[in-house]
Amino acid sequence: MNNPSTKLFQNFSLKEIELPNRVVMAPMTRLRAHDDGTPSLPMAEYYAQRASAGLIVTEATMVSPLSHGYMNAPGIFTEKHTEGWAIVTERVHAERGRIFLQLWHSGRVSHPNLLEGKQPVAPSAIAGIGALHTPLGKEDLVIPRELEVHEIADVVEQFRSSARLAKEANFDGVEIHGAFGYLIDQFLQDISNKRKDHYGGSIANRTRFLEEVVEAVCSVYPGKTGLKLSPSNTFYGMGDSNPEALFKHVLERMNSANLAYVHLMEPNPADIAGGSTIKNVAETFRQACEHILVTNGGYDKLRAEGMLENNLADLVSFGRPFIGNPDLVYRLANEHELIDANPSTYYGRGPNTVQGYTDFPLHAELANL
Repeated sequence: MNNPSTKLFQNFSLKEIELPNRVVMAPMTRLRAHDDGTPSLPMAEYYAQRASAGLIVTEATMVSPLSHGYMNAPGIFTEKHTEGWAIVTERVHAERGRIFLQLWHSGRVSHPNLLEGKQPVAPSAIAGIGALHTPLGKEDLVIPRELEVHEIADVVEQFRSSARLAKEANFDGVEIHGAFGYLIDQFLQDISNKRKDHYGGSIANRTRFLEEVVEAVCSVYPGKTGLKLSPSNTFYGMGDSNPEALFKHVLERMNSANLAYVHLMEPNPADIAGGSTIKNVAETFRQACEHILVTNGGYDKLRAEGMLENNLADLVSFGRPFIGNPDLVYRLANEHELIDANPSTYYGRGPNTVQGYTDFPLHAELANL
């Protein structure tokens, strides 16, 4: 292995979980589940192939039927879902890997065609910007229905229940998806939250729902719960009037939570073009976050190492490089060329679309050709 002394390839203690390296496989939506959200056998193969990552975080996984945002996204709210995920974790653990399940509610980023005719829900009746593929074709996002206060408590319990099912499926931990314009992010940001009750208005009120979800999930996975945030996100029409103050408050409030880590997303070119005012997320918020910090910013090896060496991150996550390179850690450590996956295969249409999913060779296999 080339230069294994660099921090990227050193062991790391994630609370009680020992990681063999600091490379995290970022959650990536791939849409290879069955129509009912049950994980497929190709999904088990896909994650097992990538078990050499220090930690795998799965794709966004629905916590309820009303959290359905994408066709063929997986769920974790039925026993059938749980049994399917148990096959995934068994395969990953057989390869000596570690895997967290990402818990997700899409909120207004949905459509009645995905919800058996029901209206999507959100903190306020404000439509997001964008479109989704549905069983009846591509549709613009619709105006959601504002959640009643008692329904918010129900959603919190859905996160708790899904965390319990994740534990039944033998996940090593979970990550709460609080980013990218989905339900938790919709509560946080004032562009999508215009509520007049104790879940809206002030930054403290807008943070309340997140705090309740974190408390619920940590009651199931104490010290083994991650939280993903995207302070610069402009996806689906997001953007807070004072994002630096908002996310500084969020991170300071999270310091007392029993989290395993916080996962921060750096802005991408679309965020910058969309008017994001926070250009360097890790630099802006590092001091506010007392937890283990995972960052993601479309890194190559050099930039990832720089984040660690400059103490801007404790772990770094890679997304798209893991698609075409199941043995990414080995390739990075030995400076082997990376395979660029075809973007047209990023998203599937169910379990039968394995092209661009489980058909990438390991470097050792290429060397023997």
